[in-house]
Amino acid sequence: MAAPPTFRSLTVEEVGDIGVVTFVEPRITEELNIQTVGDEFSQLVDELGRRKLLLDFGSVAFLSSGVLGKLTVLHHKLQAVQGKLVLCGLRAELLTPFRITKLDRTLTIVKDRAAGLQAF
Repeated sequence: MAAPPTFRSLTVEEVGDIGVVTFVEPRITEELNIQTVGDEFSQLVDELGRRKLLLDFGSVAFLSSGVLGKLTVLHHKLQAVQGKLVLCGLRAELLTPFRITKLDRTLTIVKDRAAGLQAF
């Protein structure tokens, strides 16, 4: 049996057919980190065939607006393959950029992991 893939910026736990993704770094602000996160998102969908992803932001204290672009790309990739993206665990201060950009209307954002798993 092949070893599960390892990521630099993410950890992925399988809950049924849902990939529950948590972030290694509490601050996703540097361009290299943002690019790595985006590349790993793409790998989950394009190479590993993930169709249901729950991104748990509980360990993230700060993220830059560049992450919003990566989330938008991931959302569109999943939509193209009839998949679904759900975000959970966003602190109040992290929700502000989602509201300003109106991504809170496009992306499914729930309070916690339990609600996120139920959203599928």
